[in-house]
Formats: sequence, structure tokens, C-alpha cells
Amino acid sequence: MQIFITGSTGFIGGSVAAHLIAAGHTVRGLVRTEAQAGQLALRGIAPVLGTLDDHVLLTREAAQAGGVVNAASSDHRAAVEALLAGLRGSGKPFLHTSGSSVIGDDVGGNALSPRIFDEETPFVVEAGKQARHAIDQLVLAAAADGVRGVVLCNSMIYGVGAGLHADSVQIPPLVAQARQSGVVRIVGSGVNRWSNVHIADVADLYARALESAPAGAFYFVENGEASYAEIGAAIARRLGLGPVQSWSVEEATPFWGEGHARYSFGSNSRVRARRARAELGWRPRHASATEWIESGMPVA
Repeated sequence: MQIFITGSTGFIGGSVAAHLIAAGHTVRGLVRTEAQAGQLALRGIAPVLGTLDDHVLLTREAAQAGGVVNAASSDHRAAVEALLAGLRGSGKPFLHTSGSSVIGDDVGGNALSPRIFDEETPFVVEAGKQARHAIDQLVLAAAADGVRGVVLCNSMIYGVGAGLHADSVQIPPLVAQARQSGVVRIVGSGVNRWSNVHIADVADLYARALESAPAGAFYFVENGEASYAEIGAAIARRLGLGPVQSWSVEEATPFWGEGHARYSFGSNSRVRARRARAELGWRPRHASATEWIESGMPVA
């Protein structure tokens, strides 16, 4: 199958592309610069120069592809609309990448939520995540237009990416701050917990969803969970640093930005990926983010 991937230079998109190529698919990848285009070509990805704002290009590429993976942005509605327009009436798959912060709360790292969501649980969506949730619903509703729309709602992803960009968006910034300052810092007390999943297991699930996920399917993507206190302590041990220290959301915002400080690091996001296991036979192989941090995370 020929797959068009947005975000092909990124952590998720690049890893999914590598997995699909290894499985015998051909991949065309959206890329912004000639330099990145050359790097993608060396990895067996046919580069497509453009941006998420190129409506005509996105629609054309989607129409010509056997399937589409949107891994560039969970929040760019216009790009999603353009890709869906290209697929309309085709019955082809469209995988949209969302994130489990969509059900995240706003506790500043200082409370453990008892709420654990699976695909059947009614969502509680904070105001700041309503727009993302609306895009997810748009993709799921595309079944009515003859598109096999599927949403993959990733939890915290760890591991080393297989594409041009090796780092995920949560653990590496914690590590970078710790290396710069000599102190591991987390938001609040760190009792808040996030479900997590290894990038290799994520790529495997995307491949399975392309092949056989039904139209309108929503999947959480996780295999385990940890608190930020546990994650911070594991980073400290891996780097040989002292006790973990706390930042408020306001103190963390200048370094990580408010969105990351409040939702990526300060919220609870606890989910269970029941549907992917039941429907697609997904059996993730990696089960502990803290174990990976302490034994597998690159430190050089």
C-alpha cells in the first residue's frame, strides 16, 4: 500500500514510516525543506515538499494514496479537513494522531485522579482541549462520507524514535532541564499519573490500524502508567543526580511553556487501551517507562 504521512520528519510519523517501509509499504512524506527532503529520501521515503496549510497539495496527495496517516499535528483542523476531502468516498483509511491530554485534568501535579478512561468511558474534556476533541470527532464522523477514519489517542510515548527525530515530547524535556540545571524538576508534587507506551509498540499499532481498523474506531494507546514523581526519580538515578525538586505551573512555564507545564507535566491522564487489544490483536512488548529510563534511555 502507498501511504501518505504528515509529520514524517517527526518522532511518531518518522517511526511509523520506518515500520511501514520495513513491512513492504511505500511511503510519501510531507516535508517543509529541501534539506529534510534529502534526509527522508535516504530513508526510503518519497518527500513531498509543503506544509499543513497547503490545502490543494494535501487533498491531492490523500486522493492518490492508498491510505493517510496524520502525525504532524493533533490540532490543525484545516489540514485534517483537506486530507478528508481527498479521501471522501474512497473507503480508504485515515489515521489521525491525537493525545490523551484530551482527557487530562488541571491539578498542577498535586493530585492523583481516580478516573481511568477506556474507549467506553464518557469523556471529561477541559476547555483548553475542546478544539482537539472536536477534531477527533470530525475524523470519526468521516465514516458517513466514505472514509475509514480512525483516531489513535496516544498516551505518554517513550523510547528512541526510528525516524529523523529521536525524541518524544515529555520525558526528553525533563531530562534536558535536569542536565542544564543539575536538578530534576517536576510540576507540583508529582503524584499525578500518566499512562505510557513505547514508540515501537505505537508503530506496530498504527500498522495494524491501517490494515483492519473499522471506520469510526477510537483507540487509546497505552501499556502501563507511572507518576511524575516516579519518572523524575528514575531520571535522577539514571543521571546520577540528587533529589527531585518541585516547580509550580507558573515556575515551569518559562522553561516548557504553559501548555506543557499545565497538561503535559501537571495533569493526570490515565487510560486503558482495551479496544486495540480486543479488535486488532495488539500485544505491546514494552511495559515500563521507568525501567526504560533507568536501563535503556540514552545518556550520551
